[in-house]
Amino acid sequence: MKFGKEFASQMVPEWQDAYMDYEYLKTLLKEIQSFKHRTKPPSTGLKRKLTLYRAFSGLTQKNHRNPTSPSSASPDIESQPILVNSVQRNGSESYETTFLMSSDEGGEYELVYFRRLDDELNKVNKFYKDKVEEVMKEANVLNKQMDALIAFRIKVENPPVNFDRSVEMTRLASDIAVSTASLSVPTTPSAGRSKSKRAAHLEAIEESTHGQTDDDDKDDEKEMETPVQEPKPPKPKIKGVKPAPLEVLDRVKMNNTLETPRSTIKGLLQVPKQAEMSFSRENLRRVEDQLKRAFVEFYQKLRLLKSYSFLNTLAFSKIMKKYDKITSRSASRSYMKMVDNSNLGSSDDVTKLLERVEATFIKHFSNANRTKGMNILRPKAKRDRHRVTFSTGFLAGCMASLLLALIMIIRLRRIMDSRGRTIYMETMFPLYSLFGFIVLHMLMYAIDIFYWRKYRVNYAFIFGFKPGTELGYREVLLLSFGLGTLALAAVLCNLDMEMDPKTKDYKAFTELLPLLLVLVVLIILFLPFKILYRTNRFFFLTCLFHSICAPLYKVTLPDFFLADQLTSQVQAIRSLEFYVCYYGWGDFKHRENKCRDSNVFETFYFIVAVLPYMARLLQCLRRLFEERDPVQGYNGLKYFLTIVAVCLRTAYYVNTGIGWRVIVGIVSAIAAIFCTYWDFVYDWGLLNRQSKNPWLRDKLLVPHKYIYFGAMGLNVVLRFAWLQTVLNFKFDLHRETLATLVASLEIIRRGVWNFFRLENEHLNNVGKYRAFKSVPLPFNYDEDDDKDD
Repeated sequence: MKFGKEFASQMVPEWQDAYMDYEYLKTLLKEIQSFKHRTKPPSTGLKRKLTLYRAFSGLTQKNHRNPTSPSSASPDIESQPILVNSVQRNGSESYETTFLMSSDEGGEYELVYFRRLDDELNKVNKFYKDKVEEVMKEANVLNKQMDALIAFRIKVENPPVNFDRSVEMTRLASDIAVSTASLSVPTTPSAGRSKSKRAAHLEAIEESTHGQTDDDDKDDEKEMETPVQEPKPPKPKIKGVKPAPLEVLDRVKMNNTLETPRSTIKGLLQVPKQAEMSFSRENLRRVEDQLKRAFVEFYQKLRLLKSYSFLNTLAFSKIMKKYDKITSRSASRSYMKMVDNSNLGSSDDVTKLLERVEATFIKHFSNANRTKGMNILRPKAKRDRHRVTFSTGFLAGCMASLLLALIMIIRLRRIMDSRGRTIYMETMFPLYSLFGFIVLHMLMYAIDIFYWRKYRVNYAFIFGFKPGTELGYREVLLLSFGLGTLALAAVLCNLDMEMDPKTKDYKAFTELLPLLLVLVVLIILFLPFKILYRTNRFFFLTCLFHSICAPLYKVTLPDFFLADQLTSQVQAIRSLEFYVCYYGWGDFKHRENKCRDSNVFETFYFIVAVLPYMARLLQCLRRLFEERDPVQGYNGLKYFLTIVAVCLRTAYYVNTGIGWRVIVGIVSAIAAIFCTYWDFVYDWGLLNRQSKNPWLRDKLLVPHKYIYFGAMGLNVVLRFAWLQTVLNFKFDLHRETLATLVASLEIIRRGVWNFFRLENEHLNNVGKYRAFKSVPLPFNYDEDDDKDD
């Protein structure tokens, strides 16, 4: 793989704008190369022969210098094409390159190249410096948290009097001030040797200076396979740090980060919180878990910062080597010396912090077991397993075969023309359509994951999955095809050939198949054992519970994203209601039910359709109350209008009439127009007239703009699919079949919405460089409160 592609693939998605623009610099080099090709005089065969003769005869050695002589130790300053130096601008250090050969033919192209190169270096260096300062502050905070944790642990465990606390008091960032001050100290000889070794190592992995420039990237993949192993800096001798006393607990309060409906109600009623700290083992375990997550997240940030430094340093080295090849100059050594002297190349604070975090985590959170601690800090990358791919393909074949068999049986035996067709469609069809809705939604989600990965949307971070636990599209397809195969097999077992109630050819077991299948799905979903993606199942159940209990939980993106999915599964929720009625009060052995004649069933028919929209409305109100953002109020208004429209459409479905039709049409049209506008402007970030891409947005992940306009058109068409329920279009389809088709179109619309909604969220994170979760810390110092005040 070429270096440019490998460089792009290893970027932190949310930091991609902060990386060196390697591709644009390559474009500038190609302009220089094309200019030289245009102005280069044609070579003669005689000159080529003389060149070969001299190369082999040794005549070119007449100007050869002894490499050990002092005159050859450093190139002549006057022959240098560039002069690099650092300047102070607006209180910050920046780097400038003076191109000394601007008077040469084509020098203006090289001048533009070096100006852009300096801009990229200053951008990368500033970003790295800011991030290092940020992690230093976080290290100080974690250091204070560790002091409080160890004091808390000693207080809980109540050790004997002769216990030596100083052994347990490991400071995370005890010499942060020393390491920060060392940046301003002149480089020592040992540091210089270390830097020269690293520069030599970087040069060793660069491509050879021979060969054609167009083929420079052919060997790039070799250089990315093995990362540069920088020599570990010598551990500084630090004087013993006085351990934090137990009195630190007098200045510390515990943050109640575990939110429950009870705590939310207490906060709403302004019930005073417990001021006294409870030194219990349960609280200790909760504190340790919170700090453990904070350390893991902090460690991942340090690793990505180190990777950021290495990748950009390598990119600058690569681009300068290409410049030397094209222009036949020797500028890379001087420029890379400046890169190595910058914060990007010389700062070792991140490396020191990595070592301290590892030591602290292993000692305090993994019982001094290094293997266990490093497995937590550095989770292994998830691999695609062949058995998952094979199982997915096998189940897809089974599902396709069963679906084909079902269609052939219905067509050849003319089952839908029999007298039992109406009874079957009103009883069994709603039961089995539930699985069709679920399978279709899972298929759309798998397609979304495929394209999220293709366009590098960091969906795992956005949803908050634990690293390495997120499901790929293959796993989602495996689950969907497995459920589809079971459902189709049950349909074939349950499909009576005559479908005639007079034959009474109904078996109790076959009639119970849909209910048994639902129970199997629920058992698998709640299964506590570590099989069948337990982490993902519990994550789904947690988000589902938070959505049901809205607004008693703080609203996060996974919660409202799942609630949005449920708004597209109204027909599936109504099918669950029919399950309760059919198997609870109906005569399922004879396929008889009186659900449609029950007032209770009709009442709940309204309620279950409104529940998902009500959950979203309450979530919006909770965010409006907490964030004071008026946009959340307008979003809540959108769901309120949708609730009114759904209730009116349900009433029209029960009691048809011309008056109802007019009212339903007007209200539904208003709700649909409002929701469509919200989809385009707020959820997708489109319809921006001032954008670089007219009527879209400035940044687009999909290179083809017509995809966005096509998605907007499809969204409008599918949004108004409900028109058939109001205008009574004449279709030769049963009412249940038509309702199922409309519900399926809504699921497809939701699947398309999912991709662009998460793309917009990803771009917002990129714009704000948000690449990490904010983990709540267990302790709060009194001085922190004073600062906030």
